[in-house]
Parts: sequence; structure tokens; C-alpha cells
Amino acid sequence: MNILLDDLPFNNSLYPFAAVRSMVHIRTGILSILEKWQFGFQGKILLGSESHPGNMDSLEKIPANIIPSAKFLKQLRAGPTLLPSMDDCKILEHPWQIFEYNDWAIRQDFEMLTSGRISREIPATNKVICPENIFVEAGATITYSILNATDGPIYIGKNAEIQEGCLIRGPLALCEGSRLKMGTKIFGATTVGPYCLAAGEIKNSILTGYSNKWHDGYLGDSVIGMWCNLGAGTSNSNMKNTAGIVKVWSKEKNDYVNAGNKCGLLMGDYSRCAINTSFNTGTIAGVSCNIFGDVFSSRFIEDFNWGNEAYIFDKAISDINNWKKLKGHAITEEEIKSLRDIYELKQK
Repeated sequence: MNILLDDLPFNNSLYPFAAVRSMVHIRTGILSILEKWQFGFQGKILLGSESHPGNMDSLEKIPANIIPSAKFLKQLRAGPTLLPSMDDCKILEHPWQIFEYNDWAIRQDFEMLTSGRISREIPATNKVICPENIFVEAGATITYSILNATDGPIYIGKNAEIQEGCLIRGPLALCEGSRLKMGTKIFGATTVGPYCLAAGEIKNSILTGYSNKWHDGYLGDSVIGMWCNLGAGTSNSNMKNTAGIVKVWSKEKNDYVNAGNKCGLLMGDYSRCAINTSFNTGTIAGVSCNIFGDVFSSRFIEDFNWGNEAYIFDKAISDINNWKKLKGHAITEEEIKSLRDIYELKQK
């Protein structure tokens, strides 16, 4: 049996997180959606956006917005000829559900990744509460911090670093190569994706990967895409002063839609903001934005926005490449093509 994850129907409904790359790279919990499937499935996994040979036998087509549970993946890993029941899986239909499902997803991934394994020891300089709910991978360093796993598990990935004075309350996923700066305060359920830098106060939020929130400021009920940077002092509102329903811009509906009582910042890949930026409740920031000036007062910031003007494409690509170089990477031709498609669509 081979699996086709059909990602094509969800580009608009999950905007801005399915714009540059397939939605299967959305991270909720410890792993991305694709990584969850790869962990549990031994066969070939194809995407709906890829071309595949016509002679593929036993190709199961599955909507890519299904987030598999630990139970489902355990059964799948056993190698059945038929797919197990998906009754306890989650279905991702809106971008704010990425952080809404994060508590559940961290627990599911923690169960899968730590089953039958032994955690590295936590140094005695730290204060640890419920150590049985904490797992530390090889190469991770934790110094003079408080880790409280009473309310949910804490997963510290390979070569991750928790600097001195951090206050952590699970559920937390600190993924491979990521760092928490001195004095960081984290409330669950939060995911700091691979090779991210995090600091300040963070609650129920996700940094997808290779992004920076390296200074003080509040990030709550938010999702930050890949290769983003939040300037020093950046904060967001996650609840209206009236405690009413938060409305969020929907690309699919071309209108604002209800997102519940709490929703902070939903920022697309390659976007950045200036120091002391304050984002309104339920803000959507698109792909490749450089946010400064009074544009942050808007609750919908379009792709390729430079302050109140358009971001020139070649300049945007050059700036993205500069940011990627800081972490030893370079922009790829595939990324440039995807970004050009988004840029040209905006011009129409």
C-alpha cells in the first residue's frame, strides 16, 4: 500500500500556511503533518501536488488536512493492508486550529516518540516537577531553569538549548537545534520548531521552523511560519477587550470569519516585523512581508508588503537569502518559483 496525501484543496482555507509549500509541512505538536505520517508509515508517501506514475498499486488517497493520532499511527506502523480507523484523528480546516490542536498534538507525538526509550538525564542545577513527563534527546543542554510537566509533557529535542533562568510549564515541544534565551517564560501548549530562537513570554503558540522571537514581548495563541523574524519588543493581542468573538480574514471566503474567543498572530513564511510592533487580535500577515510603520494596525497584511508599499520581488528574494545565510542556508530555486507564483498572482 502507498499513500497519496491530497494537499491541493487546502491552499486557501489554511492561508497563509499552505502558500509557499505544501500544507503537510505545517507543524502542530512536535512533528509536522508529513513527519507524523513518515513516522508511522513504512511505504511510499506522495503529495497531491506531485506527479506520480500511473501504475502505482494500492494507492490510498487521503486528505492531507487529517492530523493522525498516536493510536492511528501505531496501528498503521504494524503494516495493515487497510487503513485503521481515523475516528480519533483531527481535521485541520482553519489556520487558527493549528494552535488550538497543539496541546493534543504534543501529547500524541510525545507518546509516539518516547515509547520504549530512555530520556537523557536532566542536570541537577534545574528544578524539575513531574520528571516522568519530560524527555530529553541527545545533545540537549538545560541550565538553572524550572521545568514543570504537571499539566503536560515537555519534549527537549536533539541539540536544543535552554539557557539559565527559563520558566517552562508544559506541554512544550522544543525541537532540534532550537534555543530558549535566558529568562524565557513559556506556557503550554507551545512548540518551538527546529532551529528557532525564542525569548520573552510565549503561550499556546507555534514557531514552525528557522524563525526568531529572540527578545522580550508577548506571543500568544499564534502561529509563526518558517524563516520569520519578530523584532525586539513585538507583542500581539490574543483577545478582544470586549471578550467577544475574534474575526480573522479568510482567503477562501474573501471575508472575515469567526475564529472563537482567542486568536493572536498568524504570520506566513519569510515575513518580519520591526521592533516594538504591536499586532491586533486575529491578525493575518501574509508571505514575505516587511512590517513596519502603521501597517501593523491592519488585521490583514497582504503578501509582499513593505511597510505601506509593495515589496519589490528581487529585493524580497535577496532579503530572504540574507536571513537564510544567518543559519547556514540559501534560498532554493524551488522556493523562488513558489514565491514568484504568489507575487505574480498578487499583481493580477
